[in-house]
Amino acid sequence: MTEAIVRPGRKPLKGRPLGTHRPTRGGTLLTVFVWICVVYFVVPLVWLVVASTKDNTGLFTTFGLWFGQGFHLFDNLADVFSKDGGVFSQWMVNTVLYAVTSAVGATVLATACGFALAKYRFRGSSVVFWLVIGSIMVPMTALAIPTYLLFSSMNLTDTPWAIILPSLVSPFGVYLMRVYAADSVDDSLLEAARIDGSGELRTFATIGVRLLVPGMVTVLLFQLVATWNNYFLPLIMLNTPSLYPVTVGLAGWQAAASSGGGAQVLFSTVLTGSLVSIVPLIVAFLFLQRYWQSGLAAGSVKG
Repeated sequence: MTEAIVRPGRKPLKGRPLGTHRPTRGGTLLTVFVWICVVYFVVPLVWLVVASTKDNTGLFTTFGLWFGQGFHLFDNLADVFSKDGGVFSQWMVNTVLYAVTSAVGATVLATACGFALAKYRFRGSSVVFWLVIGSIMVPMTALAIPTYLLFSSMNLTDTPWAIILPSLVSPFGVYLMRVYAADSVDDSLLEAARIDGSGELRTFATIGVRLLVPGMVTVLLFQLVATWNNYFLPLIMLNTPSLYPVTVGLAGWQAAASSGGGAQVLFSTVLTGSLVSIVPLIVAFLFLQRYWQSGLAAGSVKG
C-alpha cells in the first residue's frame, strides 16, 4: 500500500510504501558505528573460545580466529582443574564468594544511600552528594596502597575481608541510585504511606525497593563484574594461594611459567581457565536480564 502525495495544481504523486523510511546519513553512520562496537567486543570472545580448543603448538601455527587440526578443549579443561592439586576450583569458589558478597552488599548500601539522598532533605545532603561524585573520579589503583595500610593495621590482610569490605563501597552505585530514585519514586507515594502509619524503613522496603529494582540490578551487575575482574587489590592484599581469586591465580600460573623459561607450556591452560572464568558472568547476565526487563516495565507504569 502506498500513500499519495497531492500538491496544489498537480496530479497526485505515488509515494513510498507506508511504514518505510529512506535511511538518513546520520542513521547509516550510527549503524556502522554500532557494528564496529559489536566487532570490537565480540572478536576477543570468539578468539578466546577458539584458542581454548587448541594445544600450545596450535596456538602459534594456526589462524587465531579459526580452529586447528585437533580439538583439545577437554584435554585443556582437564589440565586446568588438575594442575597444582586442583587449586583452580578453589580460586573459582573464592571469586564467586568475593564477587557475590560484595555485589549484594554494595547494592544494598548504594540503594539505601541513593534513596536517602534523593528523598530526604537534611543539612549537608548536597555536600555529601558532591563528595560522592568527586570520589567517582578517583581511580581505584590510587586507593589501593592506603587501603592496604589501613587493613594491615587492623590485621585483616591475607583474609577474605580484605577483598570484600573495600568492594562494599560503590560511589558510582550511590550516584546511579540517587538519580534513579529521584525520578522513579514519586513523593506522593511516600506521603501516602506516612499518612497510613508506615514507618520510614517499612516504606523504603515495601515501596522504594520495588520501584528501584531496575537500578538495583544495574548496580548489582556493575559491582559483580568489577569485583570478579579485580586484579590489583587481591594482588596486594593476599599472599596465600588458596585465597586467590581466579584473576590472580591465572596470572600467577603464567608468571611462574615465564620465570622458568617455558612460557608457552601453560598458554593453552591459562586461556582455557580464562574461558571457564567468564562463564559464570554470562550466566549471571542471562539470569538477571529478565528481572531487569520486568522491573523496567513495572516501573514505567504509574498507578
